[in-house]
Amino acid sequence: MDPELLSMVPRPVCAILLLFPVTEKYETFRTEEEERIKSQGQEVKPSVYFMKQTISNACGTIGLIHAIANNRDKINFEMQSSLKKFLDDSASMSPEERAKYLETYEAIRLTHESSAHEGQTEAPSIDEKVDLHFIALVNVGGNLYELDGRKPFPINHGQSSDDTFLEDAIEVCKKFMERDPDELRFNAIALTAA
Repeated sequence: MDPELLSMVPRPVCAILLLFPVTEKYETFRTEEEERIKSQGQEVKPSVYFMKQTISNACGTIGLIHAIANNRDKINFEMQSSLKKFLDDSASMSPEERAKYLETYEAIRLTHESSAHEGQTEAPSIDEKVDLHFIALVNVGGNLYELDGRKPFPINHGQSSDDTFLEDAIEVCKKFMERDPDELRFNAIALTAA
């Protein structure tokens, strides 16, 4: 995450997916953060696409949906794209309604299940307790948002821009790492424009 290595990441960066361990320290911080925001408030632009996570072990899929939904202007969808249809259909829904709609949306469920069984490691069952979690970091309207379907709302981390988004998002990632300095299980993936 140092500047020299970040300079090799193709630009512009549209979103960052962060995988991190869910530890007791993180859960304590999460609770305190939610209470602070509930009491102090925050600005969340209405154009932020956010959904709750109600499906177990689907945080990667939710993270990808958050990343793509908040960058639709940069993506060329195929005409019959199931994901585009899902995003179009759910655009005016609440975060909770989007979650319920995803639970019944067959095309994404099948894609999620088939990709979960690909790869080099065995995917956990849907009910297995997993202590790693994906979130998305996106720039919407000049603000950097953390989108985590386990949280009640997006988290506004302040101003950002297309030019500074990668560095701004990495600073947020570093804060996750600083909260658990003994943990090594962190991974960040940049989604870039082709």
